[in-house]
Amino acid sequence: MQIRTVAEMTAAGTAPDVLFWVGCSGSFDQRAQKITKAFATILTKVGINFAVLGKEEACTGDPARRAGNEFMFQMMAYQNIQILNGYGIKKIVTACPHCFNILKNEYPELGGNYEVIHHTTFLQQLLDEGKITLKEGGAFKGKRITYHDSCYLGRANDIYEAPRKVLEALDAELVEMKRCRSKGLCCGAGGAQMFKEEEKGTIRINQERVQEALETESHIVAAACPFCNTMLTDGVKQKEKEDSVKVLDVAELVAASMA
Repeated sequence: MQIRTVAEMTAAGTAPDVLFWVGCSGSFDQRAQKITKAFATILTKVGINFAVLGKEEACTGDPARRAGNEFMFQMMAYQNIQILNGYGIKKIVTACPHCFNILKNEYPELGGNYEVIHHTTFLQQLLDEGKITLKEGGAFKGKRITYHDSCYLGRANDIYEAPRKVLEALDAELVEMKRCRSKGLCCGAGGAQMFKEEEKGTIRINQERVQEALETESHIVAAACPFCNTMLTDGVKQKEKEDSVKVLDVAELVAASMA
């Protein structure tokens, strides 16, 4: 798949309608790269005029700010804002709730004002507009799916319905965990926890969350965050359930179901 960069489009005298912000996980983590490819495949199939920054994209600085390094965050943020504003970017879509939250809510105070959309919301819009056509019957018809709410998507930005509406369109059975929506349990990687050793306790958070998912007897645990995906996948492996339970991003589920 050949995805254009904003620099290439600018050189050709054109501009993207949407910038796909890939994020660190989506760029460098092998598992998250599959999510990136799935979402890019969807955008390409439905004819969205999009581009990526490519090598010009740097980390948003979210982990640095969460870990308390405000100086590093501002350095990274100003660099990104300079590039985005230089290209005249207006609309950004990203598959990472951490990138989404900081670009949407924390970049404006530094001069970065954009329309920022999480990929689950964007997918819901495409479905509502009839741009995404799903296979007859659906690839996941008859399957049980439980959805894990990302903290940065749910509690931080009140986005609960969009991912669920996308999953319901797959004609699968959506089953809720006992802790969901505003009462959902963190996967254990938020607030820069992804990059540090965890504090000792009686059970790892991701194992506790996966246990709640397994109790729904679902075939698929759906996530909408690369960090959550990693933590849930590790939890499923630790429970030795990887043969019967799959952890998939919402975009992967849609891409596999498109006609």
